[in-house]
Amino acid sequence: MGTETKVFVPDIGDFAGVEVIEILVSAGDQIDVEQSLVTLESDKATMEIPSPSAGQVKSVAINLGDKISEGDLLLVLETDTAAVTEAAPVDETPAKKAPPSPAAEEVEEVQAPAPAPAKKDAERLPGDKVPQQPPVLVRPSDVPERNPHASPSVRRFARELGVDLLLVKGSGHKERILKEDVQRFVKQTLAGGGAAPQAIGAFKLPAIPEVDFARFGEVEEKPLSRIKKISGSHLSACWLNVPHVTQFDEADITELEAFRQEQKANAAQQEIRLTFMPFLMKACVGALQALPDFNSSLTPDQESLVYKKYFHIGVAVDTPNGLVVPVIKDVDKKGVYELASELAEVSGRAREGKLAPADLQGGCFSISSLGGIGGTAFTPIVNAPEVAILGVSRSSMKPIWDGAEFQPRLMLPLSLSYDHRVIDGAQAARFTSYLAELLSDIRKLLL
Repeated sequence: MGTETKVFVPDIGDFAGVEVIEILVSAGDQIDVEQSLVTLESDKATMEIPSPSAGQVKSVAINLGDKISEGDLLLVLETDTAAVTEAAPVDETPAKKAPPSPAAEEVEEVQAPAPAPAKKDAERLPGDKVPQQPPVLVRPSDVPERNPHASPSVRRFARELGVDLLLVKGSGHKERILKEDVQRFVKQTLAGGGAAPQAIGAFKLPAIPEVDFARFGEVEEKPLSRIKKISGSHLSACWLNVPHVTQFDEADITELEAFRQEQKANAAQQEIRLTFMPFLMKACVGALQALPDFNSSLTPDQESLVYKKYFHIGVAVDTPNGLVVPVIKDVDKKGVYELASELAEVSGRAREGKLAPADLQGGCFSISSLGGIGGTAFTPIVNAPEVAILGVSRSSMKPIWDGAEFQPRLMLPLSLSYDHRVIDGAQAARFTSYLAELLSDIRKLLL
Protein backbone atom coordinates (compact mmCIF):
# COMPACT_ATOMS: atom_id res chain seq x y z
CA MET A 1 0.00 0.00 0.00
CA GLY A 2 1.41 3.43 -1.00
CA THR A 3 1.90 6.65 0.86
CA GLU A 4 -0.12 9.77 0.26
CA THR A 5 2.22 12.64 -0.60
CA LYS A 6 1.10 16.27 -0.71
CA VAL A 7 2.78 18.31 -3.44
CA PHE A 8 3.12 22.05 -2.85
CA VAL A 9 4.08 24.99 -5.06
CA PRO A 10 7.90 25.35 -4.98
CA ASP A 11 9.96 28.53 -4.86
CA ILE A 12 8.94 30.60 -7.93
CA GLY A 13 10.95 33.71 -7.17
CA ASP A 14 9.51 37.01 -5.97
CA PHE A 15 6.07 36.37 -7.42
CA ALA A 16 2.81 35.61 -5.64
CA GLY A 17 -0.69 35.09 -6.93
CA VAL A 18 0.48 33.38 -10.14
CA GLU A 19 -2.33 32.24 -12.43
CA VAL A 20 -2.85 28.58 -13.28
CA ILE A 21 -3.29 28.41 -17.07
CA GLU A 22 -2.98 24.64 -17.57
CA ILE A 23 -3.54 21.56 -15.41
CA LEU A 24 -1.61 18.75 -17.09
CA VAL A 25 -2.75 15.83 -14.91
CA SER A 26 -6.00 14.63 -13.39
CA ALA A 27 -7.12 12.25 -10.66
CA GLY A 28 -6.22 8.66 -11.49
CA ASP A 29 -3.27 9.51 -13.76
CA GLN A 30 -0.03 7.58 -13.26
CA ILE A 31 2.88 10.05 -13.43
CA ASP A 32 6.69 9.90 -13.38
CA VAL A 33 9.31 11.92 -11.52
CA GLU A 34 9.84 15.37 -13.12
CA GLN A 35 6.66 15.04 -15.18
CA SER A 36 4.98 18.44 -15.56
CA LEU A 37 1.93 18.89 -13.33
CA VAL A 38 0.66 22.41 -14.03
CA THR A 39 1.62 25.48 -16.03
CA LEU A 40 1.73 28.88 -14.34
CA GLU A 41 1.89 32.27 -15.99
CA SER A 42 3.00 35.53 -14.39
CA ASP A 43 3.84 38.78 -16.16
CA LYS A 44 5.62 37.72 -19.35
CA ALA A 45 6.80 34.31 -18.17
CA THR A 46 5.28 30.84 -18.10
CA MET A 47 6.66 27.96 -16.07
CA GLU A 48 5.81 24.31 -15.57
CA ILE A 49 5.90 22.69 -12.12
CA PRO A 50 7.41 19.18 -12.22
CA SER A 51 6.46 16.29 -9.95
CA PRO A 52 8.90 15.43 -7.14
CA SER A 53 7.84 11.77 -7.14
CA ALA A 54 6.33 9.07 -9.29
CA GLY A 55 2.91 7.73 -8.40
CA GLN A 56 -0.80 8.01 -9.02
CA VAL A 57 -2.68 11.30 -8.74
CA LYS A 58 -5.23 10.88 -5.99
CA SER A 59 -6.72 14.39 -6.09
CA VAL A 60 -6.02 17.82 -7.61
CA ALA A 61 -6.43 20.79 -5.26
CA ILE A 62 -6.47 23.62 -7.82
CA ASN A 63 -8.58 24.76 -10.74
CA LEU A 64 -7.86 26.63 -13.95
CA GLY A 65 -7.61 30.34 -13.32
CA ASP A 66 -6.67 29.98 -9.63
CA LYS A 67 -4.02 32.36 -8.29
CA ILE A 68 -1.44 30.40 -6.30
CA SER A 69 1.78 31.17 -4.44
CA GLU A 70 4.73 29.32 -2.97
CA GLY A 71 3.58 26.76 -0.42
CA ASP A 72 0.03 26.30 -1.76
CA LEU A 73 -1.20 22.74 -2.18
CA LEU A 74 -1.20 21.49 -5.78
CA LEU A 75 -2.30 17.87 -5.51
CA VAL A 76 -2.04 14.64 -3.56
CA LEU A 77 -0.07 11.69 -4.93
CA GLU A 78 -0.22 8.07 -3.89
CA THR A 79 3.43 7.08 -4.11
CA ASP A 80 5.45 3.97 -3.49
CA THR A 81 6.84 4.10 0.06
CA ALA A 82 10.29 2.90 -0.97
CA ALA A 83 10.58 5.48 -3.71
CA VAL A 84 9.61 8.30 -1.37
CA THR A 85 12.08 7.12 1.26
CA GLU A 86 14.87 7.02 -1.33
CA ALA A 87 14.09 10.55 -2.55
CA ALA A 88 13.82 12.01 0.95
CA PRO A 89 16.78 14.04 2.27
CA VAL A 90 19.03 12.22 4.71
CA ASP A 91 19.32 13.62 8.22
CA GLU A 92 22.91 13.06 9.25
CA THR A 93 22.48 14.61 12.71
CA PRO A 94 23.48 11.87 15.20
CA ALA A 95 21.86 13.57 18.20
CA LYS A 96 18.32 12.54 17.29
CA LYS A 97 16.98 9.09 16.67
CA ALA A 98 15.35 8.62 13.30
CA PRO A 99 11.54 8.48 13.51
CA PRO A 100 9.77 5.27 12.57
CA SER A 101 8.60 4.75 8.98
CA PRO A 102 5.19 6.29 8.35
CA ALA A 103 2.17 4.12 8.16
CA ALA A 104 0.39 3.74 4.84
CA GLU A 105 -2.44 6.00 5.90
CA GLU A 106 -0.09 8.82 7.01
CA VAL A 107 0.36 11.76 4.66
CA GLU A 108 3.83 13.00 3.73
CA GLU A 109 4.28 16.62 2.69
CA VAL A 110 6.81 17.49 -0.01
CA GLN A 111 7.44 20.53 -2.11
CA ALA A 112 7.65 20.20 -5.84
CA PRO A 113 11.08 21.01 -7.31
CA ALA A 114 11.45 24.51 -8.63
CA PRO A 115 10.74 24.81 -12.37
CA ALA A 116 13.95 24.30 -14.36
CA PRO A 117 14.09 27.72 -16.10
CA ALA A 118 13.49 29.68 -12.90
CA LYS A 119 16.71 30.27 -10.98
CA LYS A 120 16.46 32.24 -7.80
CA ASP A 121 18.83 35.25 -7.68
CA ALA A 122 21.07 35.59 -4.66
CA GLU A 123 19.63 38.99 -4.03
CA ARG A 124 17.14 41.29 -5.63
CA LEU A 125 18.81 43.73 -8.01
CA PRO A 126 18.13 47.46 -7.86
CA GLY A 127 16.74 47.44 -11.39
CA ASP A 128 14.15 44.80 -10.45
CA LYS A 129 11.98 47.17 -8.50
CA VAL A 130 9.42 49.41 -10.09
CA PRO A 131 9.75 52.86 -8.51
CA GLN A 132 6.79 53.49 -6.27
CA GLN A 133 6.28 57.09 -7.29
CA PRO A 134 3.02 59.02 -7.43
CA PRO A 135 1.20 58.73 -10.78
CA VAL A 136 1.52 61.74 -13.00
CA LEU A 137 -2.05 61.69 -14.23
CA VAL A 138 -3.65 62.89 -11.01
CA ARG A 139 -2.59 64.53 -7.80
CA PRO A 140 -4.33 62.93 -4.81
CA SER A 141 -3.09 65.79 -2.64
CA ASP A 142 -5.62 68.01 -4.42
CA VAL A 143 -8.53 65.79 -3.33
CA PRO A 144 -10.49 66.26 -0.11
CA GLU A 145 -9.08 63.86 2.47
CA ARG A 146 -10.31 60.32 1.88
CA ASN A 147 -8.26 57.19 2.40
CA PRO A 148 -9.17 54.40 -0.06
CA HIS A 149 -9.66 51.04 1.64
CA ALA A 150 -6.97 48.83 0.02
CA SER A 151 -4.01 46.67 0.99
CA PRO A 152 -0.40 47.84 0.47
CA SER A 153 0.05 45.41 -2.44
CA VAL A 154 -3.05 46.79 -4.20
CA ARG A 155 -1.83 50.35 -3.62
CA ARG A 156 1.54 49.47 -5.16
CA PHE A 157 -0.19 47.78 -8.12
CA ALA A 158 -2.32 50.88 -8.68
CA ARG A 159 0.73 53.18 -8.52
CA GLU A 160 2.50 51.08 -11.15
CA LEU A 161 -0.44 51.50 -13.52
CA GLY A 162 -0.94 55.19 -12.72
CA VAL A 163 -4.43 54.57 -11.29
CA ASP A 164 -5.89 56.80 -8.60
CA LEU A 165 -7.66 54.55 -6.10
CA LEU A 166 -10.08 57.38 -5.30
CA LEU A 167 -11.72 56.64 -8.66
CA VAL A 168 -11.99 52.86 -8.14
CA LYS A 169 -15.05 51.25 -6.56
CA GLY A 170 -14.14 48.34 -4.29
CA SER A 171 -15.94 45.01 -4.48
CA GLY A 172 -14.40 43.45 -1.37
CA HIS A 173 -15.66 43.33 2.18
CA LYS A 174 -16.75 46.81 3.31
CA GLU A 175 -15.94 48.11 -0.19
CA ARG A 176 -12.30 47.11 0.12
CA ILE A 177 -10.51 47.65 -3.22
CA LEU A 178 -9.08 44.45 -4.68
CA LYS A 179 -6.52 43.98 -7.43
CA GLU A 180 -9.33 42.80 -9.72
CA ASP A 181 -11.12 46.11 -9.17
CA VAL A 182 -8.04 48.02 -10.36
CA GLN A 183 -7.71 45.78 -13.41
CA ARG A 184 -11.40 46.22 -14.21
CA PHE A 185 -11.10 50.00 -13.92
CA VAL A 186 -8.14 50.06 -16.32
CA LYS A 187 -9.92 47.85 -18.85
CA GLN A 188 -13.06 49.97 -18.74
CA THR A 189 -11.06 53.18 -19.11
CA LEU A 190 -9.02 51.88 -22.05
CA ALA A 191 -12.16 50.56 -23.73
CA GLY A 192 -13.93 53.88 -23.22
CA GLY A 193 -16.67 52.08 -21.34
CA GLY A 194 -15.87 53.38 -17.90
CA ALA A 195 -16.74 56.67 -16.38
CA ALA A 196 -14.45 59.50 -17.42
CA PRO A 197 -11.96 60.48 -14.71
CA GLN A 198 -12.97 63.42 -12.60
CA ALA A 199 -10.93 66.62 -12.83
CA ILE A 200 -9.03 65.97 -9.61
CA GLY A 201 -5.93 68.03 -10.19
CA ALA A 202 -3.90 69.75 -12.83
CA PHE A 203 -3.52 66.52 -14.84
CA LYS A 204 -6.20 64.40 -16.48
CA LEU A 205 -6.00 61.81 -19.24
CA PRO A 206 -8.84 62.42 -21.70
CA ALA A 207 -10.84 59.35 -22.69
CA ILE A 208 -10.73 58.09 -26.28
CA PRO A 209 -14.25 58.18 -27.77
CA GLU A 210 -15.96 54.83 -28.23
CA VAL A 211 -16.68 54.00 -31.88
CA ASP A 212 -18.92 51.32 -33.35
CA PHE A 213 -16.67 50.27 -36.24
CA ALA A 214 -19.25 47.77 -37.54
CA ARG A 215 -21.28 50.74 -38.78
CA PHE A 216 -18.72 51.28 -41.52
CA GLY A 217 -18.14 47.73 -42.73
CA GLU A 218 -17.28 44.19 -41.75
CA VAL A 219 -15.06 43.80 -38.67
CA GLU A 220 -13.49 41.01 -36.65
CA GLU A 221 -12.55 41.23 -32.99
CA LYS A 222 -9.69 39.23 -31.52
CA PRO A 223 -8.49 39.42 -27.90
CA LEU A 224 -5.02 40.75 -27.20
CA SER A 225 -2.44 38.23 -26.04
CA ARG A 226 -1.54 38.26 -22.35
CA ILE A 227 1.94 39.56 -23.19
CA LYS A 228 0.54 42.50 -25.16
CA LYS A 229 -1.89 43.36 -22.36
CA ILE A 230 0.87 43.41 -19.75
CA SER A 231 3.50 45.12 -21.89
CA GLY A 232 0.89 47.63 -23.11
CA SER A 233 0.19 48.79 -19.56
CA HIS A 234 3.92 49.00 -18.78
CA LEU A 235 4.72 50.92 -21.98
CA SER A 236 1.86 53.35 -21.35
CA ALA A 237 3.16 54.02 -17.85
CA CYS A 238 6.71 54.52 -19.18
CA TRP A 239 5.56 56.89 -21.91
CA LEU A 240 3.45 58.98 -19.53
CA ASN A 241 6.00 59.13 -16.71
CA VAL A 242 9.27 59.52 -18.61
CA PRO A 243 10.05 62.72 -20.59
CA HIS A 244 11.39 61.10 -23.76
CA VAL A 245 13.97 62.54 -26.12
CA THR A 246 15.63 60.58 -28.95
CA GLN A 247 19.15 61.17 -30.27
CA PHE A 248 19.86 59.88 -33.80
CA ASP A 249 23.30 58.96 -35.13
CA GLU A 250 25.16 56.56 -37.42
CA ALA A 251 28.05 54.18 -36.87
CA ASP A 252 30.51 52.99 -39.51
CA ILE A 253 30.56 49.20 -39.05
CA THR A 254 32.39 48.30 -42.27
CA GLU A 255 35.42 46.70 -40.58
CA LEU A 256 33.37 45.16 -37.77
CA GLU A 257 31.02 43.45 -40.23
CA ALA A 258 33.98 42.15 -42.24
CA PHE A 259 35.47 40.72 -39.02
CA ARG A 260 32.14 39.11 -38.11
CA GLN A 261 31.91 37.46 -41.52
CA GLU A 262 35.44 36.09 -41.08
CA GLN A 263 34.50 34.56 -37.72
CA LYS A 264 31.17 33.02 -38.77
CA ALA A 265 32.72 29.77 -40.03
CA ASN A 266 34.72 29.30 -36.83
CA ALA A 267 31.60 29.99 -34.74
CA ALA A 268 29.57 27.55 -36.83
CA GLN A 269 32.07 24.78 -36.02
CA GLN A 270 31.13 25.34 -32.38
CA GLU A 271 27.42 25.31 -33.32
CA ILE A 272 27.14 29.05 -32.63
CA ARG A 273 25.28 31.47 -34.88
CA LEU A 274 27.35 34.63 -34.71
CA THR A 275 25.06 37.64 -35.20
CA PHE A 276 25.88 41.33 -34.89
CA MET A 277 24.06 41.69 -31.55
CA PRO A 278 26.85 40.35 -29.25
CA PHE A 279 29.29 42.90 -30.70
CA LEU A 280 26.71 45.66 -30.17
CA MET A 281 26.13 44.55 -26.56
CA LYS A 282 29.85 44.66 -25.79
CA ALA A 283 30.12 48.14 -27.34
CA CYS A 284 27.13 49.34 -25.29
CA VAL A 285 28.81 48.13 -22.09
CA GLY A 286 31.89 50.14 -23.06
CA ALA A 287 29.75 53.25 -23.49
CA LEU A 288 27.92 52.60 -20.19
CA GLN A 289 31.26 52.32 -18.39
CA ALA A 290 32.45 55.60 -19.90
CA LEU A 291 29.16 57.42 -19.16
CA PRO A 292 27.75 55.86 -15.94
CA ASP A 293 24.64 58.09 -15.81
CA PHE A 294 23.21 55.81 -18.50
CA ASN A 295 23.64 52.84 -16.14
CA SER A 296 21.57 54.37 -13.35
CA SER A 297 17.96 54.64 -12.17
CA LEU A 298 16.04 57.31 -10.30
CA THR A 299 15.09 56.58 -6.71
CA PRO A 300 11.32 56.45 -6.01
CA ASP A 301 11.38 59.99 -4.58
CA GLN A 302 13.26 61.19 -7.70
CA GLU A 303 15.84 62.89 -5.47
CA SER A 304 18.83 60.62 -6.19
CA LEU A 305 20.34 58.27 -8.75
CA VAL A 306 21.18 54.62 -8.10
CA TYR A 307 24.39 53.80 -10.01
CA LYS A 308 24.70 50.12 -10.90
CA LYS A 309 28.09 48.44 -10.80
CA TYR A 310 26.90 45.54 -12.96
CA PHE A 311 26.05 45.48 -16.66
CA HIS A 312 22.89 43.52 -17.51
CA ILE A 313 21.54 44.20 -21.01
CA GLY A 314 17.92 43.62 -22.05
CA VAL A 315 17.42 42.53 -25.66
CA ALA A 316 13.96 42.88 -27.21
CA VAL A 317 12.75 39.63 -28.79
CA ASP A 318 9.84 39.45 -31.21
CA THR A 319 7.62 36.46 -30.37
CA PRO A 320 4.31 35.21 -31.83
CA ASN A 321 2.52 36.58 -28.75
CA GLY A 322 4.25 39.95 -28.57
CA LEU A 323 7.46 41.66 -27.56
CA VAL A 324 9.46 40.47 -24.54
CA VAL A 325 12.78 41.75 -23.20
CA PRO A 326 14.91 38.99 -21.61
CA VAL A 327 17.96 40.22 -19.74
CA ILE A 328 21.49 38.92 -20.41
CA LYS A 329 23.44 39.20 -17.15
CA ASP A 330 27.08 40.30 -16.70
CA VAL A 331 27.72 41.17 -20.35
CA ASP A 332 31.03 42.78 -19.39
CA LYS A 333 32.35 39.42 -18.13
CA LYS A 334 31.39 37.32 -21.19
CA GLY A 335 32.98 36.89 -24.59
CA VAL A 336 31.25 37.37 -27.93
CA TYR A 337 30.83 33.63 -28.55
CA GLU A 338 29.36 33.07 -25.08
CA LEU A 339 26.94 35.96 -25.57
CA ALA A 340 25.90 34.63 -28.99
CA SER A 341 25.18 31.19 -27.54
CA GLU A 342 23.21 32.61 -24.58
CA LEU A 343 21.25 34.94 -26.85
CA ALA A 344 20.21 32.06 -29.10
CA GLU A 345 19.12 29.97 -26.11
CA VAL A 346 17.12 32.68 -24.35
CA SER A 347 15.53 33.88 -27.60
CA GLY A 348 14.33 30.34 -28.29
CA ARG A 349 12.76 30.09 -24.85
CA ALA A 350 11.17 33.51 -25.33
CA ARG A 351 9.48 32.43 -28.57
CA GLU A 352 8.25 29.25 -26.88
CA GLY A 353 6.84 31.27 -23.97
CA LYS A 354 9.11 29.52 -21.46
CA LEU A 355 10.97 32.46 -19.95
CA ALA A 356 11.20 32.42 -16.16
CA PRO A 357 10.61 35.59 -14.09
CA ALA A 358 14.34 35.85 -13.37
CA ASP A 359 15.02 36.05 -17.12
CA LEU A 360 13.15 39.37 -17.30
CA GLN A 361 14.60 41.10 -14.25
CA GLY A 362 17.65 43.20 -13.43
CA GLY A 363 18.14 45.07 -16.71
CA CYS A 364 20.34 48.19 -16.78
CA PHE A 365 19.97 49.17 -20.44
CA SER A 366 17.90 47.80 -23.33
CA ILE A 367 18.51 47.25 -27.04
CA SER A 368 15.77 46.98 -29.66
CA SER A 369 16.98 45.90 -33.09
CA LEU A 370 14.84 46.15 -36.21
CA GLY A 371 17.79 45.68 -38.53
CA GLY A 372 16.57 42.32 -39.72
CA ILE A 373 13.28 43.85 -40.86
CA GLY A 374 14.08 47.32 -42.17
CA GLY A 375 13.62 51.02 -41.53
CA THR A 376 16.01 53.90 -41.12
CA ALA A 377 15.20 55.18 -37.60
CA PHE A 378 12.56 54.96 -34.86
CA THR A 379 11.83 56.18 -31.34
CA PRO A 380 12.02 53.30 -28.84
CA ILE A 381 10.24 53.76 -25.49
CA VAL A 382 12.48 53.83 -22.41
CA ASN A 383 11.98 50.67 -20.36
CA ALA A 384 11.66 52.34 -16.94
CA PRO A 385 13.17 52.25 -14.36
CA GLU A 386 16.05 52.19 -16.86
CA VAL A 387 16.94 55.65 -18.17
CA ALA A 388 17.86 54.85 -21.79
CA ILE A 389 17.25 52.40 -24.62
CA LEU A 390 19.09 51.96 -27.92
CA GLY A 391 17.26 51.25 -31.17
CA VAL A 392 19.14 50.04 -34.24
CA SER A 393 17.78 49.88 -37.78
CA ARG A 394 18.99 48.20 -40.96
CA SER A 395 22.55 49.06 -41.98
CA SER A 396 23.14 50.29 -45.51
CA MET A 397 26.08 51.12 -47.77
CA LYS A 398 26.60 54.88 -48.15
CA PRO A 399 29.17 57.12 -49.83
CA ILE A 400 31.22 58.74 -47.04
CA TRP A 401 33.72 61.55 -47.75
CA ASP A 402 37.18 60.67 -46.40
CA GLY A 403 38.73 64.07 -47.12
CA ALA A 404 39.85 63.21 -50.61
CA GLU A 405 37.08 61.14 -52.16
CA PHE A 406 33.86 59.31 -51.38
CA GLN A 407 34.26 55.78 -50.02
CA PRO A 408 31.56 53.10 -49.74
CA ARG A 409 30.98 52.46 -46.04
CA LEU A 410 28.45 50.28 -44.22
CA MET A 411 26.54 52.61 -41.88
CA LEU A 412 24.35 51.50 -38.94
CA PRO A 413 21.50 53.86 -37.85
CA LEU A 414 21.34 54.44 -34.07
CA SER A 415 18.27 55.76 -32.19
CA LEU A 416 18.93 56.47 -28.50
CA SER A 417 15.86 57.36 -26.42
CA TYR A 418 16.56 58.66 -22.92
CA ASP A 419 14.93 60.00 -19.77
CA HIS A 420 15.50 63.77 -19.91
CA ARG A 421 15.25 64.01 -16.11
CA VAL A 422 18.54 62.11 -15.89
CA ILE A 423 20.22 62.57 -19.28
CA ASP A 424 20.62 65.84 -21.16
CA GLY A 425 21.17 66.27 -24.88
CA ALA A 426 24.92 66.77 -24.65
CA GLN A 427 25.34 63.51 -22.72
CA ALA A 428 23.19 61.65 -25.26
CA ALA A 429 25.29 62.98 -28.15
CA ARG A 430 28.47 61.91 -26.35
CA PHE A 431 27.03 58.45 -25.79
CA THR A 432 26.09 57.81 -29.43
CA SER A 433 29.38 59.35 -30.65
CA TYR A 434 31.44 57.13 -28.35
CA LEU A 435 29.33 54.08 -29.20
CA ALA A 436 29.86 54.77 -32.91
CA GLU A 437 33.61 55.11 -32.26
CA LEU A 438 33.70 51.70 -30.54
CA LEU A 439 31.68 50.05 -33.31
CA SER A 440 33.98 51.50 -35.97
CA ASP A 441 37.00 49.87 -34.27
CA ILE A 442 35.99 47.20 -31.73
CA ARG A 443 39.66 46.88 -30.70
CA LYS A 444 39.24 50.06 -28.63
CA LEU A 445 37.31 48.01 -26.08
CA LEU A 446 40.62 46.36 -25.17
CA LEU A 447 42.26 49.67 -24.24
